Formats: sequence, structure tokens, C-alpha cells
Amino acid sequence: MVTEVLFAGFALMLVIEGILPFLAPKLWRDTFRNLIEMKDGQIRFAGLVSMTVGLALLAFVT
Repeated sequence: MVTEVLFAGFALMLVIEGILPFLAPKLWRDTFRNLIEMKDGQIRFAGLVSMTVGLALLAFVT
């Protein structure tokens, strides 16, 4: 049961991550160019915010 949910979550993540490059490849490319120019601290902060929001959503759903 746990592995099924884990694989389903991973599959959903891949689908969501693939939407932008599929629908707007130029925007996706420009976004990554901007990401490369960010400082390490900014990238870490974005990762921290992303993890915090994900954990909050996970806690809300379960």
C-alpha cells in the first residue's frame, strides 16, 4: 500500500513537472536561465519554501 502511494505521488510529480516544458518550452528555458543566475542562498530558500509548502499540504491532506 505505501509503495503504491509513493509511486503514484512520484508519477504525479513527473506529470506536473512535464506540463511547463510541454506547453511553453521557451518559458521553461528562460526560467532555467534565471535560476542559473540566482545565488546559492536564494536557491536554498526557494527549496526550503517548496519543502515547507509540500509538508503543509501533506499534513492538510492526511
